[in-house]
Amino acid sequence: MLVSSNLSKISLFPLTAKVDATGHLCIGGCDVTELVEEYGTPLYVFDEFTLQAKCREFKYEFTSRYSETLVIYASKAFLNRSLALLFKEEGLGLDVVSGGGLSIAQSVSFPMDKVYFHGNNKTAAELNLALELGVGRIVVDNDYEMELLDELAGKKGIPQDVLLRLNPGVDVHTHRYTTTGVLDSKFGFPLATGQAETAVARAMSAHHLNLVGFHFHLGSPIAEVFPYQQAIELVLRFAADTEKKHGFELKEFSPGGGFASQYTLDSPVPAISDYAEVITSGLISLQDELELPQFRLIVEPGRGIVGQAGVALYRIGAIKDIPGVRKYVCVDGGIGDNIRPALYDARYEAVVANRAQERDSETVTIAGKFCQSGDVLVRDVPLPSVNAGDIIAIPVSGAYCLAMASNYNAIPRPAVVMVKEGKSRLTRKRETYQDLMRLDVI
Repeated sequence: MLVSSNLSKISLFPLTAKVDATGHLCIGGCDVTELVEEYGTPLYVFDEFTLQAKCREFKYEFTSRYSETLVIYASKAFLNRSLALLFKEEGLGLDVVSGGGLSIAQSVSFPMDKVYFHGNNKTAAELNLALELGVGRIVVDNDYEMELLDELAGKKGIPQDVLLRLNPGVDVHTHRYTTTGVLDSKFGFPLATGQAETAVARAMSAHHLNLVGFHFHLGSPIAEVFPYQQAIELVLRFAADTEKKHGFELKEFSPGGGFASQYTLDSPVPAISDYAEVITSGLISLQDELELPQFRLIVEPGRGIVGQAGVALYRIGAIKDIPGVRKYVCVDGGIGDNIRPALYDARYEAVVANRAQERDSETVTIAGKFCQSGDVLVRDVPLPSVNAGDIIAIPVSGAYCLAMASNYNAIPRPAVVMVKEGKSRLTRKRETYQDLMRLDVI
């Protein structure tokens, strides 16, 4: 069944999205057809108003329920210097997972005491950089890292605050590649095997580490709230046990992130307030029951902040209609800038941005230009009749598209712009063919 028009999909776009009198999609007061004329395609557009609104919504919904909350942005969703500056201005912390993330934070003078360094195989060079920069917390993932970090901190004479990443063994029923809280995972110290308790004892006896809390992350995107309840109870009961057995007092606790964004009209997700209510009410209830001390709550939204704020724009080229089979509409981007459909079977909606008021009249499959049959961005999506040169806009493209972009087929990665109040600014240049060869040595 065809959706009546492109207009029904506008709710998935940034908060400022609208269709103007000419039938053009506008974001942040900017006509996207004018944006592609100025910056070219493929083009990723981020709406500054939506980014700010999501930051403030997460802060309000959590701190109004639990005042001792720090919201930190999970930068693996996507990070560049402009975003890091925006999150700094909004008072968020930053969750980084590499030396590159640390360096981006340093480049904008991000407050290092609000930077949390995650990852399951941090190198000695990365840990040394974190120590030199004065990172607030390092989230220790395994025994190897604990021993290495203790040694490196000792050489520098630095007492480093750490959290332990625990694995609660909770399945969130998302894609198997993005489920991280089950027992069979490369991440964290498992509760079920006793390794988590052993890790607590080791961390407390380490000479140069100061254990301040526990962290877990169940996966992403999590479109239900029950898994948070289940995992929070498991970890806080574990915290109460370790206090009795080892004298460890919990000062910080993080249930991670993984908050979902709505990608398609038929896939609603919990509101930010729903996640906040479940997490904070469960936490407060268990604090009282288990007589745990007051501690700081750390939440780590990534997709939940940048997902809806980002839009991918493409220009249609070839159209291939196979009667009785499928109509392929090919665009000038694809798997090189958004691998999620190929990797995770991710689903999207799409809009013809230069004719956004027209009724849907056919079902098409939007394919990319890369030499791979799996290079399909949106399968079987209702659209108006399209022509070469039309602009396709795909909403909810702010998270994990650019972050996992590549130069597959030797194709440069797209430009990124920020829009606000009718003005646009380039935040990442389009790569050139020369950029593809810049690091080559003959």
